[in-house]
Amino acid sequence: MTEDRADRSWRPYPERYRDARYRRAGRSGLLLPPVSLGLWQNFGADRPLEGARAVLRRAFDRGVTHVDLANNYGPPYGAAEETFGQVLRSDLAPYRDELAVATKAGYDMWPGPYGDGGSRKYLLASLDASLRRTGLSYVDVFYHHRRDPGTPLEETAGALDAAVRSGKALYVGVSNYSPEDVTLVADLLRQLGTPLTLVQPRYSMFDRRPEAGLAQAAERAGAGLAVFSPLAQGRLTDRYLDGVPEGSRATRSAYLSAADVTEDVRERARALDRVAAARGQSLAQLALRWVLREERTTTALIGASSVAQLDANLDALDGPALEAGELAEIDRHAAPAGESLPV
Repeated sequence: MTEDRADRSWRPYPERYRDARYRRAGRSGLLLPPVSLGLWQNFGADRPLEGARAVLRRAFDRGVTHVDLANNYGPPYGAAEETFGQVLRSDLAPYRDELAVATKAGYDMWPGPYGDGGSRKYLLASLDASLRRTGLSYVDVFYHHRRDPGTPLEETAGALDAAVRSGKALYVGVSNYSPEDVTLVADLLRQLGTPLTLVQPRYSMFDRRPEAGLAQAAERAGAGLAVFSPLAQGRLTDRYLDGVPEGSRATRSAYLSAADVTEDVRERARALDRVAAARGQSLAQLALRWVLREERTTTALIGASSVAQLDANLDALDGPALEAGELAEIDRHAAPAGESLPV
């Protein structure tokens, strides 16, 4: 992918913060928008740079200051960080201090014994590589992407602390951790002098497992929640209400298959869509509003393949607060509290 050097005249919307709202990440001083842009999908080398560039520009124009990355987001691995780096150089570099950029390491990234897991060697080498790909001198948040049972948690916590002390990260977080491990790593980090700032779990109306201890562990640790997959990989949108369309994510993604879009899932989604329609919202907007009802949710991470999709999701923030009757009706069709729907 080569950098597109066309249209250097772009300037961000001057009133982008006029109506923008932000939430505090736990007990830290970090403020994040309620809906943030995740680059897990749609920002790899298989997508046109101009599309990614348009989405990133529009997000910034609307006050979305937080961008979430990981070392292996693509395809191929590293491509999303490279895409972001190109847009940073062409458009966003003058506004670096207005951005909160996160990246992660913890899944497989390169061959051999040092390209996966939670060791000090892997995490710090990966952070250096992420900085090279993005062109940043530091990231605002560095996460361990998943618990590595083969590495002592003391070593992983020490690596996160070292990232902050080196000036290569300002805050640290963990993703896909159990409630017990969140408590343990938070205690270790506190002893080192680097507090745990964010915990990143999967959370949606179809996957409510964080309610069974994780949200509480994060709160005790003083960390906020940055939730991913709030739309359940598209199952909480109008995309699959009547089946699995050809060319949809469920027919081409490694993370969602047609088998995950069961008739039970569609029935529940259709019922929830009726709740959304009664509120004058789309199903996706209702799903976002629902995860944000939880005060411990600092931000919900969304993907966007187009500016129109981004705008529609951000417009969820304009809807009314959920009332008790609506929440009760949602509970009838969502996963049980603290549980996930079987797929």
